[in-house]
Amino acid sequence: MKNIFVDVLYSCSKFWKQWLLLFLLIVLLFKLEGHAQKKSNIQKLDSLLVLNQSHSQLDSVKVKLLEQISKVYLGLKDAGKFEEYTDKTVALAQKLKLRNISGFALYRRGKFYHGKSIFIKSEEYYRQAIVEFELAKNLDMVGGTYLNLGALYATIPDYAKCLEVNQKAIAIYEQLGNESDLASCYTNISSVYQDLGNQSQSLVYLKMALKIFTRENEESRGVAVVNELIGTAYYEANPFELEKMGILPKDRLNIALQYYQKSLRVADLLNDENIMSSIRKSIADVYNEMGKKDLALITYQKAIQIGKNLDDKLGYVDCLYALGKFYQQQNDDANALAQFTESYKMADENNFTDQKKNAALGLSDTYYQLKDYNQSLSFYKQYVMLRDQIFNEDKEKEITRRQMQIDFDFKEKDYRYTQKITGIELQKQMLLARQQQQELYVKKQQLALSDQEKSLQRLTFLKRQLDLQIAQKNQTEKFERAKLQAKYETSLRDKQISKQEQQIRFDWRIKIYLSIGIALVLFIAAIIYYNQRKTARLNKVINLQTLELQQLNRVKDKIFSVVSHDMRTPVNALISFIQLLEGGAIDQDKLTRYAATLKTNLSYTSTMMENLLNWAASQMQGFHPDMETLNIHQLISRIIDAVLHHADAKNIKIENNTSPDIKFKADANMLSLIVRNLVSNAIKFTPRYGMISISVKSSDDEVYLRIADNGTGLSDHQLEHFNKMGYQGAGISTPGTEKEKGTGLGLILCRTFTELMGGKISAAKNNPAGTIFTITMPK
Repeated sequence: MKNIFVDVLYSCSKFWKQWLLLFLLIVLLFKLEGHAQKKSNIQKLDSLLVLNQSHSQLDSVKVKLLEQISKVYLGLKDAGKFEEYTDKTVALAQKLKLRNISGFALYRRGKFYHGKSIFIKSEEYYRQAIVEFELAKNLDMVGGTYLNLGALYATIPDYAKCLEVNQKAIAIYEQLGNESDLASCYTNISSVYQDLGNQSQSLVYLKMALKIFTRENEESRGVAVVNELIGTAYYEANPFELEKMGILPKDRLNIALQYYQKSLRVADLLNDENIMSSIRKSIADVYNEMGKKDLALITYQKAIQIGKNLDDKLGYVDCLYALGKFYQQQNDDANALAQFTESYKMADENNFTDQKKNAALGLSDTYYQLKDYNQSLSFYKQYVMLRDQIFNEDKEKEITRRQMQIDFDFKEKDYRYTQKITGIELQKQMLLARQQQQELYVKKQQLALSDQEKSLQRLTFLKRQLDLQIAQKNQTEKFERAKLQAKYETSLRDKQISKQEQQIRFDWRIKIYLSIGIALVLFIAAIIYYNQRKTARLNKVINLQTLELQQLNRVKDKIFSVVSHDMRTPVNALISFIQLLEGGAIDQDKLTRYAATLKTNLSYTSTMMENLLNWAASQMQGFHPDMETLNIHQLISRIIDAVLHHADAKNIKIENNTSPDIKFKADANMLSLIVRNLVSNAIKFTPRYGMISISVKSSDDEVYLRIADNGTGLSDHQLEHFNKMGYQGAGISTPGTEKEKGTGLGLILCRTFTELMGGKISAAKNNPAGTIFTITMPK
């Protein structure tokens, strides 16, 4: 231990200048990063270049400077300078044996060429980065680089190499216990199987990946991606593959839809718009195949709306084309034409040949349905040209793809059965390889036959062109015949018009005589009807006056009944309290208790008198609403402030959830009285620590004010009685949760004043307990 300590001291004394300079550089870099948002990348680059020029020693500080400069040039998209300083970084880092730094520099260069689709250079630098990371024993980055190589080979495509590098990444991640990246490897391999049309084997790897992603986080992006791929595996599987999956063909769409919806739920939670757009397009395809046309249309439109501003132009073009095909199936040619046109335009701008071909065929068919044969023929020529171009490319790719599939199968079998293959198993694999080579030979023959099919398609095109020309000629002849027919019909119509004019003049004279006679009869009938109406109106006025007198008499009886019953007790209590005060023989505790009781009785009496007088005035037609535009949020706030002491006494919380932006016309005093009564009732019938919520919603024509509590609530009978037309109330008060009293007139007043302002009021149960009163007012 002592020798080691001496060596450390020696090293520190020997290199103290170098480490001090490194420390100062790190401090400077942190300062630069701290002010990165205030300074431009150019200023940061200038500072780094000055530091690099002033530091002449070829040490670790120099390496870090060169690395930072190359990163800034990469951010500025200056490819030449990025290459130059990356070369310098790698050379010096390898010289100083700083393998991690050189590995990351090469890895960044590989990603740079990968993004530009320059796959040969990207592969080369990825391979060099792996060597550096292995020397640095950085297994995590070795696995990550293999993972990127797998994505590169899948794009080319080179399925055998893709499997090989993914298998290497799997081995590393299993060693490190890195399950998240292990699941990514499984996902990459499943995508290769899907490209090869082997959906059942793809499903095996996808379920392995889903198990890992779900265990780590059920709402992660990995879960969304894998669920979408599983849905695609079921959706694109043929009957043979479905049988291997253990699924009946009739269940294919439902199962695919279930996985798509799982993916969409997670994507919505993460607000991942790339997945949200693509998955909605897939769901719409399923709905369309199921025959759920309305759902399909809504889902297609939502996918296009989300994908419009994303960088994934290919996915957006596919969505446009899918919606165009949907409209075409529904014979909505105008909308189909719009979608196909936009799809064709974007495919042309982004050089998407296959999508451009599909859009051209869709436009040709749509114009044909619209009888615009010139445009139909023009786009059909575009379709044929693009199809031939793609056919020649696909013919070469299919041979290569088939050979790669054979290589891929060998690689996979080699991975699965390493150290376990016997001589008999090896012979079986050789026989399988020969069989696959024979299938490849058959495929080549099929491609040769497809050349003949191409010639037949050209003949079909020429026939279709001739048919279009014949249709145009027939249409022109029909138009000429229609013009001659129109001239003949016009001459016949002129003769008929002259006869009709003579008949009209004769009929006109007859009508004049008949009109005079009818007018005399109507005049006499009007005089008789007027006299009868006058008598009926007088009878109606008499009946109305009788009803009003009866109503006023009931109001009088009600007032006397309430006053005689409810006013006697608080007045007598007040007299008794005054007598006790005069006698002076009462202690302070009793005085406080009696005063509190008297305050409650008088508060109840005051509320009763206010409701009673307002109700009596409304019954005697003493109230006329003064309608004005009100800010409901401010009005509710004032009412809550007025009753807050009552709510605080029972620890009841009142929430004002109304919006300050909603306004409507009403009488301020009437509406205040209505809301105050309903809130007071809610406080009365809500137990301690309860909740009262006031909210408002607005539609085009009406505003809905809701007052909800979680108290005892109205019974079913009371709700039915209150919601009936012509409700006049029972006039009976029910004690509150703490024996609070009432007048029995509150709900009557609310109903009366709401109707005076032209509104409606209703009540409903609030689950699990309480009542919701809804006031509906016109805007």
